[in-house]
Amino acid sequence: MRHQERPAGRGWRFRLHEIVFEADTRGGKAFDVLLLAAIVGSVAAVMLESVPSVRARHGAALLRVEWGFTLLFTVEYVARLAAVRYPGRYARSFFGIVDLLAIVPTYLSLLAPGGQALLVVRVLRLIRVFRVLKLGHYLAGGEEIVQALHASRPKIVVFLASVVSIAVVMGALLYLIEGEANGFTSIPRGVYWAIVTMTTVGYGDISPVTVPGQIVAAVLMIAGYAIIAVPTGIVSVAIAQRAGQAVSTQACLACSAEGHDVDAVFCKYCGANLTSGGASGAAG
Repeated sequence: MRHQERPAGRGWRFRLHEIVFEADTRGGKAFDVLLLAAIVGSVAAVMLESVPSVRARHGAALLRVEWGFTLLFTVEYVARLAAVRYPGRYARSFFGIVDLLAIVPTYLSLLAPGGQALLVVRVLRLIRVFRVLKLGHYLAGGEEIVQALHASRPKIVVFLASVVSIAVVMGALLYLIEGEANGFTSIPRGVYWAIVTMTTVGYGDISPVTVPGQIVAAVLMIAGYAIIAVPTGIVSVAIAQRAGQAVSTQACLACSAEGHDVDAVFCKYCGANLTSGGASGAAG
């Protein structure tokens, strides 16, 4: 897909936005490729640090590497905030929250040792590879799934409420039938068994022994297959009802939102002009 032409001569914010948010310019693509390499390296360092033998021999070096990546991502996060007209909107967006979570654990480790293990959340930032490789059709697919889930929300809520009700009833029933002697020491324990059975996980740590209990379990197991199919059908129907539309990889200069139609002129989230780089907000 061809991206909209961007006017030249904009201020520093526009030029910074082109680098840190866009993937269809030479500078932006180079920045994203380097960023993805840094993300992979930082996640690998965290994983290696969790191995006792590696930590014992190279713990100090890995700690320095970890702080180096954290400082790099901190600068990048500040640059992203500075590159948009409304930094608060970016900070509250999905990628904004992920970018923040990618740096916070290292600083928290100064107060709570071991907190840096949470840095594996950085792997979520690899989602940016869809923009770097211009996989717009995947972006469109993701947008359709999100919209389908949102449209199906009432049905999904009713479905989950029904499943919870069935689990409570069946758990209480097995508690009455089997009793503490057979491992059903409480109703919550029975509910746990019902959930495990309905989802066809079958841990086997607790199971009915009596014939009536086994009959109930068999019915619940068969019902479990139907229960699993219901949410899939709900979401599939919602997706089928939505016509697939191609989306652009362009990010709004004002709020950094993505997922616009290829022929969009204004941002569908904040209303900023996409073709002029946000007009007055783009000047430095």
